[in-house]
Amino acid sequence: MKQKYGLALCVALLISGCEKQELAGPPSNVLSAEKVAEIASTISRKYPNLSPQNREAVLNTVVRSLDNMVLIEGGEFQMGDFGWPRGFDPQALCQWPCGVAPEKMERISLEVDDDFVHPVKLSSYYLSSLQTTLGDFDLFFLAQGKPPFDAKLREIAEMKHLYQANLPAPASKEWQEAKDYCGWLAELSGYPVDLPTEAQWEYAARNRGQPVMFATDNGNLDYGRNFPAPDDNETFAVDRFVPNPLGLYNLTGNASEWVNDWYDKHYYRESPVENPQGPETGIYRAQRGANNVNANDPTFSPSASTVRRWSWGALAAWNAPGVSFRCAIQSAQPL
Repeated sequence: MKQKYGLALCVALLISGCEKQELAGPPSNVLSAEKVAEIASTISRKYPNLSPQNREAVLNTVVRSLDNMVLIEGGEFQMGDFGWPRGFDPQALCQWPCGVAPEKMERISLEVDDDFVHPVKLSSYYLSSLQTTLGDFDLFFLAQGKPPFDAKLREIAEMKHLYQANLPAPASKEWQEAKDYCGWLAELSGYPVDLPTEAQWEYAARNRGQPVMFATDNGNLDYGRNFPAPDDNETFAVDRFVPNPLGLYNLTGNASEWVNDWYDKHYYRESPVENPQGPETGIYRAQRGANNVNANDPTFSPSASTVRRWSWGALAAWNAPGVSFRCAIQSAQPL
């Protein structure tokens, strides 16, 4: 199979008139050989001055990113804080509604911006099973001819552990970098890759809109198995713990995630039912999930929940860990 992909990619490069060096590319579990060859040709045309090794690394990243996409079947759900019986134990949750009338439940989140439960109907889409890695984010910067972010900080011995390739891409500096990365995948692949909307994120975290408090495999926090231990407060490899029932890893507990929407604390009261895109303008961008510090802070015990919303506006001075993203494909067409 690898020879088959290699031949197709070599032909694509010859046709494009680029350097006649075969881009081996990884075998894909999803894409046809022809599609991989098409992506390889696009990369060669766009980046004629990249070394063959770096062009192949870009191809590997694009193909792997598409292979990691999980089809999320659309449907209807009630978005927002659906409540939980008082005194819940996050390690041993009952089956909602646990025999309790909704009006007697307490709010899951400490905030009020998610209290207005409202109907949402989503079309099917794809969502990455993994957060974007720091290694892939680095490659994105390299392909644009930009220096690595935080280059000086990486030289400090005490900081090196924060820049491992398999950690979540640190995108706290600005939302636009996350947006541009997904757009880069779209340009090279030909698929409508973008950040997920806030509604898409919550729908997937709640296992297609079910009343699930935590986006783990069983809805509970089993510390050390499906969620970091309370004293584990640094980001970790994007595939460290078991995924949720849809096959999505670490939707909370590692790094919070940018979504495509502007943030407005009143938006839930104005949201359209079908495929809401968020406010048209705003000051802050929305994030979902919780980073490992907030998720394990006892004063923020509900922060790891599937309904908790975050807003982020000011640009950070550096790409600190704790804020990342995953991309989506805004289509349900077969890849």
